[in-house]
Amino acid sequence: MLIPALALLLGTQPAAVAQEAERVVIEKGHVDLGPRFVDGKWTVQLRDDTGGSPQWRALSDVVLHVPDAAKTTVPDDQAYAFLGDRGSAVWVLPQVEQNGVVWPGWNTQDPEVAKTVDREVTWRLHGVRGPGRFALFLTGNFGAPQQIFTSGATTPQETGVEVGTHVHGNWVFSAPGTYLLDVEMSTRTKDRRELSDRRALRVHVGNTDPRAAFDVPAAQAEQPRAESPEPSAGFPWPWAGLGGLALVVVVAAVVVVRRRRGER
Repeated sequence: MLIPALALLLGTQPAAVAQEAERVVIEKGHVDLGPRFVDGKWTVQLRDDTGGSPQWRALSDVVLHVPDAAKTTVPDDQAYAFLGDRGSAVWVLPQVEQNGVVWPGWNTQDPEVAKTVDREVTWRLHGVRGPGRFALFLTGNFGAPQQIFTSGATTPQETGVEVGTHVHGNWVFSAPGTYLLDVEMSTRTKDRRELSDRRALRVHVGNTDPRAAFDVPAAQAEQPRAESPEPSAGFPWPWAGLGGLALVVVVAAVVVVRRRRGER
């Protein structure tokens, strides 16, 4: 299914360096999930722009913390029914940057990726382990939500991400606690090789100790695949509507969401 969406294309980012193993909790600032080549191997990592210089971090070394300051309620609008009951509490990392919370996106802008990949990266959600529901969606031109992933639907789910793209969306969690998002990014290279890597992204919701998330085993979600040749006012809901235009250049893009049902 083709879903028109808003992508934030922020231009070429400064080069980031690989960070040696160090466990960090990221509570505010900009980060991106994305693929890169680590010692020649296709690998999903997190680009961390919250410090003095950009760094790439292994997902096993990172917890994204969503504090209670990010708590709000599901709108009284049927379009948001996929998030839960109207008025119920949710914790949101919004599409437009907000002070005091982490601003996660995803990108395919690594120079080696751009040079090697044939057009597109496929991003899959294989499942979510956690105390509540998870959803990722974009807010379109007229404020309507456009779903990318939701733990309430059959997995795996997938979306196509063009090479050179940088996008932000709304990351929503329905209960406090630790979530493991089982994600995979795969592609075909210009010389026809199939590449894939599958990892677990840890997110801790609420004001309890986020470092406890490191103790939650990733199990199968952490194993890479082989490569082949109470409610508060919170944030306003029209997160990436017209208010975001003053901060970033917004252009039209297409996000392809393909849900596979009944696959084994």
